[in-house]
Amino acid sequence: MKQHLAAVARRLISPSTRYEIRLLASQVREVLGRACVWRWEVARFRLQQESPYEILYIGRKQQREMAKLLIGGKAPGNAPVAGSSAEPDASNHVVVVSEIPTTGALSVPHYLSAVVPLGRTLDDITARYDSELRRSIRKNRPLYQMRQTLSDEEIAMADSQLLRPYATARQGIHAAQFPTDDVFRIAKSVGRLDLITLGDEVIGCHLGCEVTRGGKRYWSTLRFGYSEAVFSDAKKLREVNSITTFMALEWALQHGFDYYDIGLCLARPDDGLLKWKRRRGGDIDSLGNHAYLFVRLPKTGTAKFLWETPMFAVEGDKLTLHLGLPDGPSDEEVASRYHEMVFGGLHKIYLYGDKRSGESFIETLRTRYANLQSPPTMERITSN
Repeated sequence: MKQHLAAVARRLISPSTRYEIRLLASQVREVLGRACVWRWEVARFRLQQESPYEILYIGRKQQREMAKLLIGGKAPGNAPVAGSSAEPDASNHVVVVSEIPTTGALSVPHYLSAVVPLGRTLDDITARYDSELRRSIRKNRPLYQMRQTLSDEEIAMADSQLLRPYATARQGIHAAQFPTDDVFRIAKSVGRLDLITLGDEVIGCHLGCEVTRGGKRYWSTLRFGYSEAVFSDAKKLREVNSITTFMALEWALQHGFDYYDIGLCLARPDDGLLKWKRRRGGDIDSLGNHAYLFVRLPKTGTAKFLWETPMFAVEGDKLTLHLGLPDGPSDEEVASRYHEMVFGGLHKIYLYGDKRSGESFIETLRTRYANLQSPPTMERITSN
């Protein structure tokens, strides 16, 4: 009876409304989790011993690792600050990272999706790829096949031998594994599980589902999975990963989706996975994210901090990028540092530094964004 009522409710409620309900439920769970103040801590640390920037973290203990990831990347250090007082010295380069918003703090999402707009030919989409990637796809695409499976045995194999080992190999202790029951549920009812084959051998899989947001249909990658023979060989992994992504894109295009969501990655402009997805036509999008940290930039050394740690932030429902232009680096060094930080989907870019810094780079940046359908606006913020 309960299952019947749920099925009736699904038919009566539009897909877009179901998405909004799921998003609201996730946001409510996040707010309720943050409200458990007895799980909070106040901690001070530096990500590297020699760093001039002290992190003052205020929030749940288990979210401290996310703060380190967003600021320091996948392998940050953890140098404690001497002394027991939680009150920072005003003369320090203090970065306040909190689970509650404070005046002037950036709202930094935990994750972003990389979304490819469809509604155009495959050739138009791949025109954004670099020449080496296009050659690799033309050469290797005929070697691989993708087929859906509904077999309990194959789903269990994909879960235990492809999805879980690959997630652990890529993310280590930070791997967020899908529960086995969810893998079966998605594969059999709300999405699909495709096995990737090379000849007669299964070497990977793709777990995906449909999301409808604002009346637009997204084909969303939830997880890739690969055999150890693939992910232990960096060259082979690059090839197979590119082909798997391309086949999922083909499938989404053939089935009339408006967007292909390549999946979530850490909301960090320097993140290698995000750059990988950007090179495959993915525009950044807040789809799938429901959690934020609030970062108050240091009072001194702001431009240098953002040079070392560029940041995404959200203003309303718009994505922004914050970059530092400190004194010292040449125009060539600045251009090299930010060479891969051209992201579709941005509303605004903030550039921090004195009034003289980075003029040549700013013009170059405007030129690089000019070919986008909706280029972001740019704003200078004078800082030391």
